[in-house]
Amino acid sequence: MTNSRELAAVVPDWRVPSRVRAFVTGRAGGVSTGAWGLDGDLPGGLNLGARCGDDPASVAANRARLSAALPSPPRWLRQVHGAAVHVAVSDSRDDDEPVADAAITDRPGVVVAVLTADCLPVFLTSRRGQIVGVAHAGWRGLAAGVLERTVEAMRRRLTGDDSLQAWMGPAIGQAAFEVGDDVFEAFCRDDDESRESFLPGARQGKWFADLYLLARIRLGRAGVHEVGGGGLCTWSDPARFWSYRRRAEGGRMASVIWIDT
Repeated sequence: MTNSRELAAVVPDWRVPSRVRAFVTGRAGGVSTGAWGLDGDLPGGLNLGARCGDDPASVAANRARLSAALPSPPRWLRQVHGAAVHVAVSDSRDDDEPVADAAITDRPGVVVAVLTADCLPVFLTSRRGQIVGVAHAGWRGLAAGVLERTVEAMRRRLTGDDSLQAWMGPAIGQAAFEVGDDVFEAFCRDDDESRESFLPGARQGKWFADLYLLARIRLGRAGVHEVGGGGLCTWSDPARFWSYRRRAEGGRMASVIWIDT
């Protein structure tokens, strides 16, 4: 298998059983060019998104490179910024992509994945490594309850008393994520605690939102208190990550997780 480091990946620094494997791909390590290439539109981008305008042949080649670092091809999703959770019980070899924004599995060798380019990827696992999952948590998904739904789905499949822990991957940082009153109201209308996640913007009706803190609050309420990661800003690091807010035309990173066989 290709080593994940050859793909310029970010590996979670969490204390989990060795059988739990996870990483977030970076921008480098592929064949895409232009807006889907490296910073400065240079060739070599590892864009893994099939619906962001890149050449399909380049995406296929990039996905093949990623698959070479994994025990099986990732179970890709059709993400819609919702809260549906896909339960992956086998390695699908067809072209079907479930409509969901999170996926979980308790089957060794099955790889679940989400794609991001500013939204927050959140890895989850049980302390004993019986089950793993990953969620695509932009503000819409967070407000819709994607993290709570993922935690609930994982607990339904757990046997015995086993707590969950989480790790948050690269996402747009608060200083770059200016939103309107609609986002503020979606979280804070009846929730004083979530107000800590927003700083007033320079203009009336604008706020700077902290996706990491919003996720921590919601994970904590769902009973997940061991949460790591955070702090890697996609917008401010164009050499490593694509950012939809920085440039709408561009690629997607993948966050993949699985249980070793």
